[in-house]
Amino acid sequence: MNPKPTIMVIEDDADISDVLVMMLEASGYDTALASNGREGLDQLGKAEKLPDVILLDLMMPVMDGWEFRIAQMSDPALAHVPVVLVSAHVEVRSMAAKMAVAAWLRKPIDFRELLKVLERLDAAALEPARARA
Repeated sequence: MNPKPTIMVIEDDADISDVLVMMLEASGYDTALASNGREGLDQLGKAEKLPDVILLDLMMPVMDGWEFRIAQMSDPALAHVPVVLVSAHVEVRSMAAKMAVAAWLRKPIDFRELLKVLERLDAAALEPARARA
């Protein structure tokens, strides 16, 4: 039996993060939650198993999404974890390209679209294993 994929939600808005966690868990994912980039990095540094995907807000106190992504990419143990940028910022598409994230979604998040993105990322992660089989 395959373990459930884990999604880390790094979001400072408690209402948004609570809804995301509830909906992700109802859709069969395990979740981890951090309220800013610094807390996310701290949790990742202590994690026994890294998440399969990180949902990353852009605008947060303490450490924003930009700073988190720079720190994540500079750490070889974390750099491979795909990031989905979620933001209400008007320039989210161009920011996502500059941040080299796997995908981006505009807030308010369309949960059906989020599930499609997660399924696509999960399928892409399985491709190397299928090629070796």
